[in-house]
Amino acid sequence: MLRTRVAAVFVLSSLPVIACQGGDEQPPPAAQKGKPARAKTEAKAETKLDSKEVEKTGPSQAAEAKAFVDRVDGELRTLAVAAGKAEWDKNTNITDATEKAAAEANEKLMEFMAKTIKEATTFTGSDIDPETQRKLHLLKVAASPPPAPGDAEKRKRLAELGAKMEGIYGKGKACEGAKCKDLGALEDIMASSRKYDELLKAWTGWHKVATELRPLYQEFVGLANEGAKEIGYTDLGELWRAGYDMSPAEFEQETERLWTQVRPLYDKLHCYVRGKLADKYGKDKVPEDGLIPAHLLGNMWAQEWANIYPLVEPFPGAASLDVTGALKKAKYDEVKLVKLGESFFTSLGLDPLPATFWERSMLQKPKDREVVCHASAWDVDLNDDLRIKMCIKINQEDMVTVHHELGHNYYYHYYYKLPVLFQNGAHDGFHEAIGDAIALSITPAYLKQIGLIADVPADDKGLINLQMQDALEKIAFLPFGKLIDQWRWDVFSGKTAPEKYNEAWWALRAKYQGLAPPEGRPDPDFFDAGAKYHIPANVPYTRYFLARILQFQFHKALCEAAGHTGPLHECSIYGKTAAGDKLKAMLALGSSKPWPEAMAAITGTKKMDGGALIEYFAPLEKWLDEQNAGKKCGW
Repeated sequence: MLRTRVAAVFVLSSLPVIACQGGDEQPPPAAQKGKPARAKTEAKAETKLDSKEVEKTGPSQAAEAKAFVDRVDGELRTLAVAAGKAEWDKNTNITDATEKAAAEANEKLMEFMAKTIKEATTFTGSDIDPETQRKLHLLKVAASPPPAPGDAEKRKRLAELGAKMEGIYGKGKACEGAKCKDLGALEDIMASSRKYDELLKAWTGWHKVATELRPLYQEFVGLANEGAKEIGYTDLGELWRAGYDMSPAEFEQETERLWTQVRPLYDKLHCYVRGKLADKYGKDKVPEDGLIPAHLLGNMWAQEWANIYPLVEPFPGAASLDVTGALKKAKYDEVKLVKLGESFFTSLGLDPLPATFWERSMLQKPKDREVVCHASAWDVDLNDDLRIKMCIKINQEDMVTVHHELGHNYYYHYYYKLPVLFQNGAHDGFHEAIGDAIALSITPAYLKQIGLIADVPADDKGLINLQMQDALEKIAFLPFGKLIDQWRWDVFSGKTAPEKYNEAWWALRAKYQGLAPPEGRPDPDFFDAGAKYHIPANVPYTRYFLARILQFQFHKALCEAAGHTGPLHECSIYGKTAAGDKLKAMLALGSSKPWPEAMAAITGTKKMDGGALIEYFAPLEKWLDEQNAGKKCGW
């Protein structure tokens, strides 16, 4: 359902937040480069001091620490806004000049952050007030932009590589002679074609684009790791894992715990879908008990499978929702679709979007220039300068993506008056989960309430059909959301050597997703990880995995606040201001408190948990158990 929806959120709202990603480049949450102060909670990871630096302790240092973070906050705002403006210009008009300007702005931000992070590590006094301690912590775990080496030339090169890789991705096309197709056109083929060879051609055409990125990415990893080491981390991956109110090792264990909790549901979906694809394409192409070819799942990255719903529909002919058809029949255009999303948030008692949002957003793909269509949300000036950048298509998938992106925007809106260092989500998974939690309230009853459909399917067959549609997006995505950063953590740490990039990529896709490439993809001829936007754009991805779990946890809590008492999948909080009040209270915290406190504000618990997701899909899980009886599931 989401072409890009697993979106990315940046450390400071000045830079984009990528939409999530079901589709990519359209992708995630756009926001990726440049947001300095990470919105994560107190990490236990130790930060080593440079031999020339001295720890600053004692009463006098408490005042000095406060003065330091106050100064940093002001300087950071100036640099982040400049970088945000340059990134917006580049993303909405890809040229050599805008790439160069973005690289220069990000280089300045990198230089400032490298110097500032090192200085932040020198303040260790126990008498420093909690707010200042929090700001110092957020500085120490800031991962965006990537930490830059102290050497000026290396720092410049790191910024150039970031801009160059994103530009190559954004302008990428698959060509045959003079005929070329961009990612959007190739995605349309992946979504609609049922011809094995046509799908293979579109898949290989786009993945070929990434080959050019391989040497650039290898160089990028070396420089980013060098910067991470200079601020006390073993590599960039350890820095990324340090911002979740636990040690990097504990965070890796936590993501594995959550995956273990929800994996049985994914395995059941995989088993059922594999059987249906074998019926369609033949057991010679889709083995009954093996890996599914990655190009057959309706999505360029096989991250979400909603587009193959017609092939796996549980009850053909039973009442199913045609939301795309309803939107077109009601003559929705891009603005009207975004207005629909805004109306959901305002029904909860949240504020309308500012007038500048409608003046400055990019809602359509321009015909006169290259742009990054990947959906993203922005607060360019860090002062409620809300925007989304998206090449909207009038369909159900983009309707959900709009709600996702507006979730980012409303988070920005409710914390923009905080110090810049607190202008982020409680952790990045929170930022991604808000809009998706709202989208769970797009129930048949809600669609009828707003006049998009005439009747609500009332039988069990209609329910199973609807849950299958949702599962093909939300459940199918879970292992993909987990493995992207697992691959990068191994690359950053050196566990995966450059000459094994592709081999390791497909090993993880087999392990977690049960997928295989449709043809041989040997190193060093291919760089299939780079065909996913978030790799060349250096956007951490675990946030999307966490968001897919948190959205259900948030949804359940908001439904309880709204007084809902029926099955969780039937709940819509549309028009329930009590739920809106609870949501606003959490959004307004930004990253000023550790994430367990923000979690408690909305859910009453301080622990992430997949139980609500499993509860939501209980009817489908029971049905899948019946369908898979007697089959050899797994791979």
